[in-house]
Amino acid sequence: MRPLNLCINICSGFIYEQQITMLLLRRTVQAGKHGRSFSASQTLLSERKGLVLGVFEKEGEEGGLHLTEAAARFDQTLSGKLSELLKISGPTLKQGKSRIFYGIHKDFPCVAVVGLGKTTAGVCGSENWDTSKENVRQAMSAGCQLLQDLEVKHVEVDGCGDAQSAAEGAGLGLFQYDQLKSKKKNKVTTQLHGSADSADWQKGVTYAEGQNLARMLMEAPANHITPTAFANTIEEKLAPHAERVTIHKRSQAWIEQQQMGAFLSVSRGSEEPPVFLELHYNGSPDSKQAPLLLVGKGITFDSGGISLKPSPSMDAMRADMGGAATVCASIVTAAALKLPVNIIGLAPLCENMPSGKATKPGDVVVAKNGKTIQVDNTDAEGRLVLADALCYGHTFNPRAIVNVATLTGAIDVALGSAATGVFTNSDWLWEQLQKASVMTGDRVWRMPLFQHYTRQVTDCQLADLNNVGKYSRSGGACTAAAFLREFVTAPHWAHLDIAGVMSNKDEVPYLRKGMSGRPTRTLVEFAAGLVHKG
Repeated sequence: MRPLNLCINICSGFIYEQQITMLLLRRTVQAGKHGRSFSASQTLLSERKGLVLGVFEKEGEEGGLHLTEAAARFDQTLSGKLSELLKISGPTLKQGKSRIFYGIHKDFPCVAVVGLGKTTAGVCGSENWDTSKENVRQAMSAGCQLLQDLEVKHVEVDGCGDAQSAAEGAGLGLFQYDQLKSKKKNKVTTQLHGSADSADWQKGVTYAEGQNLARMLMEAPANHITPTAFANTIEEKLAPHAERVTIHKRSQAWIEQQQMGAFLSVSRGSEEPPVFLELHYNGSPDSKQAPLLLVGKGITFDSGGISLKPSPSMDAMRADMGGAATVCASIVTAAALKLPVNIIGLAPLCENMPSGKATKPGDVVVAKNGKTIQVDNTDAEGRLVLADALCYGHTFNPRAIVNVATLTGAIDVALGSAATGVFTNSDWLWEQLQKASVMTGDRVWRMPLFQHYTRQVTDCQLADLNNVGKYSRSGGACTAAAFLREFVTAPHWAHLDIAGVMSNKDEVPYLRKGMSGRPTRTLVEFAAGLVHKG
């Protein structure tokens, strides 16, 4: 007698588990009369194992579907049952849309099938990303999240012809910061379905873990991630790579010795001591290879100082160390990947708080390079800590300098969450960053560095520079970049303003709501690209 297969099509993507369980048990009892050995209680309730498969829209055929290689092999084991169910269960699966089937395979009680869009998708010039890679990330993330919500414990994931992107989507989609909650989200382990492309899958897992590390650091409350705690966390994450990594956690005494007056002017209002975190990753076989220098703004909480921020949404300023988080996470990832390149990471870490010792509007401070700065707005503090770090970074004679910072609200007004704003004095460096971002889907967009903006920060009443532009908010992201340029002499420097991409609501489908950890993967891809540039 033909075995009884149960298919439940969830068009809305949601169903109560109790209903599923009762229905499966009832059908199992009926099947048992005919000698069927499949047990719903053993497979659905105990093993909690699921499978995510992809399906393309067939070109030139309305309503047609094209299974991925993995999905086609799976369909063959079911004698075409999956194809049959997809045809009869509803409209064609469009890109990002999904269905779940239950009880169609003894090893996978839950099978999620997700639309991958058209097979012809690729690099899109107008969107500045690889659409096929983005579709894979979105699809595998959606499928894994559906199964996670059903409390599936282990999920095998279709590589969809791009195992790295599939792993990134799965890993990024399943992340949720719930360390401080009593009731935690169901933890899901993933693996590639089939053995092909396992190296690319592992690379994608590592990329996702890197971005998730940055998300964790940014999401954690400021009383948990102080400057000292941040440095200790990164030291712990780099411990497995000790043979290639050197870590220096510089104290306030060292910072004072280095005459980093701009950095100290920000930290002085807080009871938490500042830390200047310095990471050396020596991945190149050539120890004399000039390093890539990454500098990240590390304000672990930004109240605005005496120029106090409004209280609504001030809690989000726990993530004002997003620059340091993405820089350090990218170095952890580079070390895990054993990239054959030398990287130095600098993270000036402190809080920006009001107190009797805090810097006051109108105060003048002296940066490491001797330039004087009139601090008219203590809430424009990121550029001050970066100024001293950039001066110090030049002593390593780097091949390129990239600083990353949640620097201005103005970049959010300009670009929103679509892309990181890049200000650079180097066409070559811009090309490398842009190329990397197309691959990762975490886009960048070039912004102007005109002298027009430089004059607005150098026309200062009391000092060499003002930490805000003379026309107040006009071109705020550009004047901030012009300020930083006053501390750069290297021919290849880029400033990445990531304030607009700091958090995610629903703009990036494969990231849950919360701090985004962007653009960690782009930084890693950029560093990997330098391996081939000599």
